This record gives sequence, C-alpha cells and structure tokens, in this order.
Amino acid sequence: MKVRVRYAPSPTGRQHIGGVRTALFDYFFARAMNGSFILRIEDTDQARTTDESMQDLYDTLNWLGIDWDEGPDKDGAYGPYIQSLRADTYKKYAKKLVAEGYAYPCYCSQERLDALRKEQGDKKEAIGYDRHCRDLSDEERRELEADTVPVIRLKVPLEGKTTVDDMLRGKVTKKNADIPADPVLLKSDGMPTYHLAVVVDDHLMEISHVLRGQEWLPSAQIHILLYKALGWEPPVFCHLPIVLGKDGQKLSKRHGSTNLIAFKEAGYLPEAIINYVSLLGWSYDDQREFFSKEELETLFSLEKLNKAPAVFDYKKLEWFNGQYIRSKSDDELETLLLPYLQRDGVVSDPVTADEKKIIDGMMPLVKERLRLLPEVSGLVRFLFSDVDMTDPAPLIPKRLDAPAALAALTASRDILKGFAD
Repeated sequence: MKVRVRYAPSPTGRQHIGGVRTALFDYFFARAMNGSFILRIEDTDQARTTDESMQDLYDTLNWLGIDWDEGPDKDGAYGPYIQSLRADTYKKYAKKLVAEGYAYPCYCSQERLDALRKEQGDKKEAIGYDRHCRDLSDEERRELEADTVPVIRLKVPLEGKTTVDDMLRGKVTKKNADIPADPVLLKSDGMPTYHLAVVVDDHLMEISHVLRGQEWLPSAQIHILLYKALGWEPPVFCHLPIVLGKDGQKLSKRHGSTNLIAFKEAGYLPEAIINYVSLLGWSYDDQREFFSKEELETLFSLEKLNKAPAVFDYKKLEWFNGQYIRSKSDDELETLLLPYLQRDGVVSDPVTADEKKIIDGMMPLVKERLRLLPEVSGLVRFLFSDVDMTDPAPLIPKRLDAPAALAALTASRDILKGFAD
C-alpha cells in the first residue's frame, strides 16, 4: 500500500497545538514511509471561513518547514484540494445515496428543529432528530419540494452494530441505535457536511491512512456506514490521543497560548515546537528526547504512538526552547536576537560599530540564560545605556539590606579592579 495521508484543516481560526500535532504526525509518517503528504482545505463552513485563517495556515506550516506534496497551490491528480470547489462531486454522491435508499431528503424547517430540541430538553430526553421525514411518501415529498429546498440525511440503520477498526484503539463498536439519528450529509445550500465531504474526498484522493484527533472517534461509525453504502473500502483509521493541560482538562486558552502564531511571537523556535509537539503521544524509546526534523522524517512510526492522553507542559516547552537556543552558533543567535533588540530600542537600526562590538561580546553569556528570544532586551539593556541610579531598590538583592548590598558591591569593585584592562 502506498501511503497517502492528508492534513485537512478548516480555515475558521488560527492553527492550534492539536491541529499542528496532527499535521506533524501526518507529515513525518508520509516522509518515513516514502509516501505523500496532502494539504486539503475543508472550507464548507463558508460563514466562518476567513482569508486570515487561510493565511495563518500557510504561515504556520511554512514557519515549521512542513512542505506538502499536493495541495491548493501544487498540481496533483486528485484536485481541486479546496472543498468549496468540489460541491458538484458531493451532490453527485448524495444523489446516489438517496437513489439507492441509504439517504433521504429532509424538509424540516429550522423552526421545527429548534422547537423539537426545546421539547426534548424540557422533557430531559436525548437531543436529536426524530426522523420525521425518513418515511415520507413520494407524494408528500413532491408537495414539500414545491416550497422547500431539502437537506440530505443519512439513513442510519435502526438495528445492528457498526464497528470501526482503529489502529491505535482496536475495534470500537457502537449499536446503530446509539449513533446520532440520521445526520445531515448535504445542506440546503448544496454544501456538504464534514461527514459526506471527508468520506468522498478521502476515497477519491486515495488516502490510505486517516490520522485525526480522538474527538472524531464518536463520528467514525457514521463514516463507516457511508463507506459501506458507497461500496468503498475505508482507509486505516488512527485516532490520536487528546492533548490535555496539566490540570487534566482538554488544552484550551485557559491554560495559556494554544495558537502557533502566539508561540512564534513569544519567541519560541520552530525546532523546539516541532520536537516537543512530536512527543505529545509519540516516543521513540523511553529515554531519548531530542530529535531534529530530519531525524523525525526517518524515525517516526505509528506503532510507537501512545493512546493515553498527552499532557502539554508549558514549562517543559520553555526548557526545550532554551536548549535549542544554546545549540545555536553565536552568529545564528545574533541574527535571531537582533530584531528584538531593535524593536525594544536597545540598539539602533542599523546597529552602530560600537553596538556591534558589544553584541558580539555578550552572545556567549546571554546564550546560557535565555529561554525565550524576547528576554534578551531585559537582560542586556544595561550594556547599552546608563543604569538609572535614582532608585536603589532594584540593586538590593533578596535577603540583603542596603548597607549589605553596598558592602558587596564595594568588595566586587575591588576584586574586579584591573580586569577591564
């Protein structure tokens, strides 16, 4: 089997840690298996899709150095790679499902559905569609079609079970009665829902393995039903472990930054992000922690995934970042730090000859203290400007008073006398 995997984000917000981990796992798996990594844009939610989100997607992958073999901007035999440009394809398969009895048109108004949910909530019943349009006669459908553009719903079997064979979790079986009742496949505006689009695209693009977050596991039986109805062989599924904060709850904004652009702006290096995020649910062995991008392109394998939830530790990521900063040569680090020094007004733009001399001299020392790139300004500002002596408080260390601090500084001056020469 030729490995073909895809990263298929919805451009409705910035790229976050969970999505980036999926992209990295897909990318490294494809490279390790000499396969293909496809970028597909799932923009069927047109109301929430934005140009800013699209640009953030490209900026994020480019910053990480993740290149795709096929995608919106690269020719391939399976395009277009933007779902909004594939609407006719989805309509074709939705009609096929209706014609063969696996789906049906639903004419329920939004008002009726809202009233249904309210009634179910008031009665403390399970919220879901009541299959009102499932068994309408042809005459009833013709009457309704005169005034309503229907949605297309999957006709979920009322009896039996459906099993998903997951590479990481084994066989996951659910009674058909417990699958959400007859989910929408095609909306009234002609755009597909995730369920129909992902199955059609993964089949037509010959995707061999589907790596996606654990949150999609409850929907997997719906996709298996669609594969069976269309007579297609499903890909290999691998639902990745959820990413948690240190409090055991799903990683979210309350834990700190989760968007990649925020980590970039905070002064993290792409190498540190790649290394640390790749260890969220995957490990090569029980000891090794450091991997270059090139090493991961060779060593990564699905067999070494862990199904237990992964914990995102901001302090650990900072530690990784500090290690990667220290691995830089002085010249490389200077190139990275100079924009922050200029942004914060520590040095001129362009730097003067005197400033350049100080920068060159400080690099070996500052390298050992940095965790994040922007910290450099606070550490070295005193080298480029006079220290404000009007307030002595900042010069008094903890556990010392003013006389003791003065005595320590005086002794230091005597010890260092002559070193400048």
